[in-house]
Amino acid sequence: MRIFAYLCQDLTWETKLDPTIWGWEVDQVYQDLDWRRSQLAALLQDCQTDPPDYLLVMRLEDLGESLAQVTEHLIQLEGLGICIVAIEQVYQSSSLAQGQVDTESKDNTASSNSSHLLVLLDAIQAEQRSRRIRHGHAQNRIKRRPPPGKAPYGYRRGKDRYVIDRTVSPVVKDFFEHFLLYGSLRGSVRYIAKKHGKKISVSTGRRWLTNPVYRGDLTYQNQQVVMDTHTPLLSREEGAQVDRLLRRNRSMTPRAASAPRSLAGLVFCATCQSPMTISRVMPRGKGKEYLYLRPTKCPDKPRCQAISYDKILQKTIQSICKELPQAVAGVNQPILSQFKQGVDAEIAAKQEILSQLPELVETNVLDQSTADLRAYNLQTEISALKSRLAQLPPVNLKEIAQTVSIDQFWMDLSESERRFYFREFIRQVDLIREGKDCDVKLNFMF
Repeated sequence: MRIFAYLCQDLTWETKLDPTIWGWEVDQVYQDLDWRRSQLAALLQDCQTDPPDYLLVMRLEDLGESLAQVTEHLIQLEGLGICIVAIEQVYQSSSLAQGQVDTESKDNTASSNSSHLLVLLDAIQAEQRSRRIRHGHAQNRIKRRPPPGKAPYGYRRGKDRYVIDRTVSPVVKDFFEHFLLYGSLRGSVRYIAKKHGKKISVSTGRRWLTNPVYRGDLTYQNQQVVMDTHTPLLSREEGAQVDRLLRRNRSMTPRAASAPRSLAGLVFCATCQSPMTISRVMPRGKGKEYLYLRPTKCPDKPRCQAISYDKILQKTIQSICKELPQAVAGVNQPILSQFKQGVDAEIAAKQEILSQLPELVETNVLDQSTADLRAYNLQTEISALKSRLAQLPPVNLKEIAQTVSIDQFWMDLSESERRFYFREFIRQVDLIREGKDCDVKLNFMF
């Protein structure tokens, strides 16, 4: 018993399969990876001279570019006595031939076969139409064109890329600037509603912050990202800053993440392990406001007492000025620099290959479609490497630590600005009680 197998794939949107996936002992595998289908022609020729007993395909529509081609090839192959097995499709071999013969007879069996045949042909036609659509979308991806659908808010569709919409882009820019300054998603949503009258939900604001489009990149349904396809509204440095703030805010409650006080969401009681919330007290008849830190989930009885917020704030500033340079000194900067150099070298190597592709097309080493696909794959790989670099701590961390390790630096900041810098460096502040006095222990982000 001889078995042939035929595999056809469009590598612009499909992952190349292993020719040995069939689970059968196959004598010959024919595999086409482009529209020219040279292997299909070779298969039909070999079947004419020495037909096999079985032909394996993934789906029947692989046997042609149109329904007419598929039907013609099926009739041709079945006429040679070849049993066709579609692995991913319910198909009875010789159904086309039987359908044609039995349709002429008017019995019940003929009617059943004809119905099955019509359903099968409709399925083939629908799948081929779907494949053409997916191929068109893949070609748009390879040519770095925007995906189908409405352009994101702040952009409009140009000829082959997104173009900044000057009428509404200031709303998006103000939203980003406010978030970068204060680190509060809900606060930024309220800010653009008040300033521009643009009302959006918090979830929409979060999508704006994480959408690669606003950073000049395109992301497609397969989650691959191609960088620098259009003019960004958010720079690379600002995008990395946004990502760090969002990661930091995930560990906090929404109320703490958007609270105006700089220590909100950071302080925990070392005695009872409870998070500390900020309470505001304004005695009647007095214009002065008092702030306290008190535990929210203290299991002890009596409960741990509240402590003056200003007192803990001062101790936190003193501790960060003293301990931050030591913590930064413990970060292995040579290893970070070495890792960064390695990633930079990978990016440079891939960019070098990209620069060689036009010459390979001119010398007919590669055709244009293959070069475009290779360029697209290289661009997505470069994008992934640059994303890894963006997640690393800054190389000049020591210089930054020296700048912020000055008491006056913190005193000159507003509470919102101070909150931003605290969350850049501090993961948690443990409040250690020593009788009526207290101290703080800082857990840094690195």
